[in-house]
Amino acid sequence: MKLVHLAAFALAALAASPSFGSDGPKWSEWSDDLFARAQAEQRFVILDLEAVWCHWCHVMEKTTYANPEVKELLAAKYIPVRLDQDANPDLSSRYGDWGWPATIVFGPDGTEIAKLRGYIEPERMQALLKAIIDDPSPGPSVGEAFEVKPSTSAFLDKEQRAALMKNVDESYKEQLGGWGENQKYIDADSMDLAITRAESGDATAAKRARQTLDAAIALIDPVWGGVYQYSEAGSWTHAHFEKIISFQAQYLRQYSQAYALWKDPKYLAAARNIERYLAEFLRSSEGAFYVSQDADLDHDTNGHTYYALSDGERRKLGMPRIDKNLYARENGWAISGLSAYYNVTNDPTVLAIAERAAKWVIENRALPDGGFRHGEKDRGGPFIDDTLAMGQAFLDLYAATGNRDWLTRAAKGGEFIATFHDEAGGFVTSKTAEGKTGVPAKLIDDQVQVVRFMNLLNRYFGNEAYREEAAHAMRYLAGASAGMMRPLPGVLLADEELAVEPTHMTIVGHKDDARAKDLHALARALPARYKRLEWLDLREGKLPNPDVEYPDLGEPAAFACSNRICSFPSFNAEELRTTVAQMAKLKPVRG
Repeated sequence: MKLVHLAAFALAALAASPSFGSDGPKWSEWSDDLFARAQAEQRFVILDLEAVWCHWCHVMEKTTYANPEVKELLAAKYIPVRLDQDANPDLSSRYGDWGWPATIVFGPDGTEIAKLRGYIEPERMQALLKAIIDDPSPGPSVGEAFEVKPSTSAFLDKEQRAALMKNVDESYKEQLGGWGENQKYIDADSMDLAITRAESGDATAAKRARQTLDAAIALIDPVWGGVYQYSEAGSWTHAHFEKIISFQAQYLRQYSQAYALWKDPKYLAAARNIERYLAEFLRSSEGAFYVSQDADLDHDTNGHTYYALSDGERRKLGMPRIDKNLYARENGWAISGLSAYYNVTNDPTVLAIAERAAKWVIENRALPDGGFRHGEKDRGGPFIDDTLAMGQAFLDLYAATGNRDWLTRAAKGGEFIATFHDEAGGFVTSKTAEGKTGVPAKLIDDQVQVVRFMNLLNRYFGNEAYREEAAHAMRYLAGASAGMMRPLPGVLLADEELAVEPTHMTIVGHKDDARAKDLHALARALPARYKRLEWLDLREGKLPNPDVEYPDLGEPAAFACSNRICSFPSFNAEELRTTVAQMAKLKPVRG
């Protein structure tokens, strides 16, 4: 989750659910004939875009949409549409920066008239609805789209890197830790960038990463585990209590990687408390993962009251609603988080959970050409995010197991992602326009993930076609970042990974040899956030990218390579740990 999105979450959380029902308007579906109906009836369309885990959406449902004057205005001149943003990535990608709930008003022909973020009280909603009836011209919230001219270079220049790094540095809050505004949470890309720099000996980055990780432990539910979405009021102790799988997966991965780097037991404990929540509360009987758990029990029992209770007291009152949709994207995130946790614990139960989820997604969400559907039915899909998340999950499972089947699936995902390539620059989020109202979106976050995933695919396969796709996305990012004045740590990560080789570790030995298994477990647990880890069993033939010729020494050995330098073989934990630490210091950092 990125900085720009959390600013919107400060103003609201997200959506309604059957357990929060009220006497509101008659909601319509978002469908292909929606605007044909609007034109025929000369009505405006008002879209309430929400999510099932949101506190302020529940409040808006109970107050604003239950208000008699609001209902009367809607019935007279509007077609009200309510959608879960988690289930509709096309609209979510288009209106994500409007926060949740997002309120968008369209003219009968689909022209955007107003876009508002957050909770709208009844009086303000009445005034808005009346004003649009009186004057339906687009308001100031509907501006011109930001046009991006891709760069001719696939890399940031020195001045761009310095400017972007300055923005990231200035967004850090030295007193409390964390990057961003009044809301406290761990920004994913900012933490990845800090951990990457800490590995290379950057003391300031290490201090910031650890300060933030230490503070964010306050967001972990001490009873059930799992991490709350964020804290407000410039404090880590005023939580918004929704538990969203993207945050569970991110924090699980990053606390696991932090433990690998610093061996601080509180980071392992934090990861364990997130993993137990995932396994107990968000895992379906089929093995796939649900989307989220609500912040509140109901309209009368909010999260502040409920989550202060003990386990028994909570269960006596009931369970906050869990969104039991099963999406490919969310499962990909969870699998990556579980893989990182498995790497530092070597717990086979955790790996089994991750692999079972992956197999469920393959069986239930896979498309014939290597990509993935979002949900059981995709309106507006397929979407690039689902295949990006699953593709990365497959790479993480390959590193965790050495099983080449996972690598093959990652490659197929890469080929599918390439079909979202836009010759005008970058990659589109979906291949169709969002809700028939505009062109497909191009999100900065999507471009970042394309660069990082396609680049890593190229490292594993040595296939220049993957690298060119990564470069195509990076040229878009280089052009886009020149016109943005907000922190973009993901762009810095993408630029660095494209330019610098990952820490490359290879275990050479039979996969049924206990000594080789031990070396692989050691290699998985070693710190290296940007890592290429392989297991060469010569009985399976050469690796897909045999860029290094490894000798058969007659016994299992581990080799580490970085920055075009390869180590002597390591035969035990101490040798391998020392070698990887030396390689980390030799790896250049983009200045």
